[in-house]
Amino acid sequence: MTTRTRFAPSPTGFIHLGNIRSALYPWAFARSTGGAFILRIEDTDLERSSQAAVDVIIEGMAWLGLDADEGPFYQMQRMDRYKEVLAQMRDAGLVYPCYMSVAELDALRERQMAAKEKPRYDGAWRPEPGKVLPPVPEGVQPVLRFRNPLTGSVAWDDKVKGRIEIRNEELDDLVIARPDGTPTYNFCVVVDDIDMQITHVIRGDDHVNNTPRQINIFRALGKEPPVYAHLPTVLNEQGEKMSKRNGAKPVTQYRDEGYLPDAMVNYLARLGWSHGDDEIFSREQFLQWFDLDHLGRSAAQFDEAKLRWVNAQHMKLMPDAQLAVLVEQQLARRGIDADTRLAAICALFKDRCDTTVMLADWAARIYRPVDVDAAERDKHLGETVKPAVAMLAKMLEDCPWTREDIALAIKEVLRATGLKMPQLAMPVRVLALGTAQTPSLDAVLALFDRKEILGRLKAA
Repeated sequence: MTTRTRFAPSPTGFIHLGNIRSALYPWAFARSTGGAFILRIEDTDLERSSQAAVDVIIEGMAWLGLDADEGPFYQMQRMDRYKEVLAQMRDAGLVYPCYMSVAELDALRERQMAAKEKPRYDGAWRPEPGKVLPPVPEGVQPVLRFRNPLTGSVAWDDKVKGRIEIRNEELDDLVIARPDGTPTYNFCVVVDDIDMQITHVIRGDDHVNNTPRQINIFRALGKEPPVYAHLPTVLNEQGEKMSKRNGAKPVTQYRDEGYLPDAMVNYLARLGWSHGDDEIFSREQFLQWFDLDHLGRSAAQFDEAKLRWVNAQHMKLMPDAQLAVLVEQQLARRGIDADTRLAAICALFKDRCDTTVMLADWAARIYRPVDVDAAERDKHLGETVKPAVAMLAKMLEDCPWTREDIALAIKEVLRATGLKMPQLAMPVRVLALGTAQTPSLDAVLALFDRKEILGRLKAA
């Protein structure tokens, strides 16, 4: 059997990290088993769905490299198929019209709660042998309800939660079509999963209550349900469920903030799955190791400091030329044109950075003049140091522009003036980059255009 998984988001808001983890695991399982990963957009909530939300889903998945083998499929484009299956179910006696109004249903639930009973539809319009149904009210369009089994139970072995069993008497007859004939979520999902031959459904545990209803519809249609794995919730840093309301950010914002896609995949993978004590791993290692048996059962909590640390480790491991491409994009947003020096700039500064935005901050100091803070200048550039800075500028006018020759020039100035390295290096760093703390001075100066660094030093 070929593995077929799916990610089926509703475009009713932007996709955040808690949502995208529900795409990562089915994508990884499909890739690790040589199967197929399907993207399905569940857009039947017309009032809340938006094209902007769809765009963020597709853009975010593309950024993270979660490529779909099929889709995106849109439920609103499959309405004819749903209605075809509804007609088949009606002919087979699997559904029935229900004329109970919303007001009547609300009153029924109030009575049940007052009697300390579970609020549920009571099957008033369910046809049974010998049962007399209420008179059909005039001018009322009915909903269609699914004839849920009245006895027995529905059970499945969840790959995360273990064995789950629900008695059918706890489930009422689900509405699967509204008065205007449009099908409802739980019905559409089953038809889609059948048509798309989904073998494994890996989704958030907020869907656990839907699963027994969906399994019963599968079996009523003569199909076996897929394997289910219900993932625990992702919590934000305050311990609340991650959501837009609780301050979650769109996935694409992490791209703009300078995170690497492979680092995000690494971090998200560890939010509910583990491989021993491995914290940092490549995408290839993740796909080699991933299985459903090591999914965690407890809610995972997002930690931005940990994410930044993971990102920093991936930046250190990334080839400088590849990292330079991402930093160049960050510089372009600031109107800065990079050049062939950028890979070397990345190599020198990346160990000090945990995002490409931070790395672009360093690069910008080389590509554009910096505003030197007066207090920093006064602190490091006293009258006794200025002659040494002037001497260094003079020596740099004619020496070969290599790190080694620049280092020799610095040593010569130190020998001639009797200064210690920090006494010369810190004011030169302040003049060159606006800060006294940088990597090795000769390496920093070698990254500059000679004319640019001479101008900055002579400004002292």
